[in-house]
Amino acid sequence: MKGFPAHPMHPLLQILVLVGLAFAGLCLGSFGALLLITQVYGYSLAAFGQISANPAGHPHGWAALMLLQGFSLAGLGAGAALMPAVVGAPWAGYFAPRRLGSAGWPLAAGALILVLIPLMSVLVAWNADVHFPTVLHGFEVWARASEDQAGALTKFLTQFSSAGRLVVGVVVIAVVPAVAEELVFRGVIQQNLVRWFGSRHAGVWIAAAIFSAIHFQFFGFVPRFVLGLILGYLYEWSGNILVPMAAHFTNNAFQLVLLYLVQRGAFGWNTAFDPDSTAALPWPLALASAALAGGLLWGLRQRMGAPRQMRTVSRQGVAVGPGQPMQ
Repeated sequence: MKGFPAHPMHPLLQILVLVGLAFAGLCLGSFGALLLITQVYGYSLAAFGQISANPAGHPHGWAALMLLQGFSLAGLGAGAALMPAVVGAPWAGYFAPRRLGSAGWPLAAGALILVLIPLMSVLVAWNADVHFPTVLHGFEVWARASEDQAGALTKFLTQFSSAGRLVVGVVVIAVVPAVAEELVFRGVIQQNLVRWFGSRHAGVWIAAAIFSAIHFQFFGFVPRFVLGLILGYLYEWSGNILVPMAAHFTNNAFQLVLLYLVQRGAFGWNTAFDPDSTAALPWPLALASAALAGGLLWGLRQRMGAPRQMRTVSRQGVAVGPGQPMQ
C-alpha cells in the first residue's frame, strides 16, 4: 500500500484489537451520555427506553438522543484512535503517512461527492425497490419494518426547528461520523486488509462491504457500498485520512443543510421537492453525473498517486521497494 508504514503486529490481530477498542469506546461513550442525560434532563436510566421508543413524546427527547448518538460514535472513534499507541506507531504516521499534496485534495473529494448525487439517486431508487426471493420473504418483511422504524427516528432527529439545532445536527450526524467511521473503516480496517491480502483492491472492496453491512440497512446496501468504495480509493490514493473524512462529511452535511433549507421553505416554489424521496433523478442528470464523476476520479487518481519512489508494504507488513509492488 503506497506510503503506508509497516507494523509488526499481524493485520488480523490489529483488526481484532480494533474491535475490542471500538466496542469499549462505544460502551463508555454511551454510558457517559446516559449519565449526562440523567443529570441535565432528570431522566432515569430506566426511563430512557421509553424515550428511545417515543422521543417525540418527551420534551427533551431530541436532545437526549442526539447526545447519545454523538457520544457513542465519538467513543467508537476514540477507540480506533488508540490503535497507533497499541502498535507503537506515531498517530499521524499510522492514519496519514502522506502529507496532503494540496489543500485542494479534501475540497476536490467533497466536490466529487456532490457531483455523484444524481448517479447515486439511481442506485438508491433501485436498491430501495429490491425484493428478496420467496424463501426469504419473512426476512424481507422484518428488514423493511426495521428500516421504516429507523427511518422514522432519523426523520425525527433531522427536524431542525432552528439554526442551533442544525449546528448540533451537523456536528453529531456529519462531523463525528466522518471522523469516527473513517478512522475505523479506512484508517484501521482497510489499511490492515490491504496488508493482509497484499492487494489494494481487495482491501478497499472488503472494507467497503463491511462499512455498508455494519449499518444494517439492507435496502440501502448498494449505494452505501459504492460510497465506501469511493472513500476507500480516496484514502488509498491520497494516503491521508483527511481526504475520505472530507468526502464523508460532505455527503452527510449536504443532506442536512438541504433538509434544513426545505424545512425553512427555501424551495417553496417547488412543492414536489422531497429530499427524503428514494426516487431517481432524471437519467440525463445521472449520465452527466457519471461522466463528471468519472473524470474527477481519474483526475484525483492522477493528482494523488504516490510518487514511484515511495515504498509499499507487503502483506507481512514488510516495506518493499518500488520494483516489488503489490497487486
